[in-house]
Amino acid sequence: MTFIVEIFTNKAVILPIFAWFLAQFIKFIAYFIQHRKVDFRKFVASGGMPSSHSAISVCLATVLGIQYGFDSGIFAIAMVLAFIVMADATGVRRAAGKQAEVLNKLVYHSKEIKLEKELKVLLGHTPVQVIAGAALGILVGILFA
Repeated sequence: MTFIVEIFTNKAVILPIFAWFLAQFIKFIAYFIQHRKVDFRKFVASGGMPSSHSAISVCLATVLGIQYGFDSGIFAIAMVLAFIVMADATGVRRAAGKQAEVLNKLVYHSKEIKLEKELKVLLGHTPVQVIAGAALGILVGILFA
């Protein structure tokens, strides 16, 4: 039973999850303000401002840097992981979203090709969304670690 308590009191677990939730909550509120309707899918959807992937990975690196030192191997691993996550968000996933958008247009105008539903377009992030998510992760890590 103590391992459960350890997990739920581990700042390197709790704070990144909180940063992720906060990023998703910001997206939820922004959508509500913009469209005047509630969409609970925004709590789990990818893409949008700020990047929750960046927030969670950068918050983890920040917390580990504070706990173990910014010259530690643990911080270095978390930082490299955060850079991979952010590069993927702006590179591969964003490109996949753009490709999905083009494919959806092709399918829409085609009489032979049919899809059960449109491909998901909002997969990745712009660099600004990634930077905003990283800033949120740093802020949460510094304020609560």
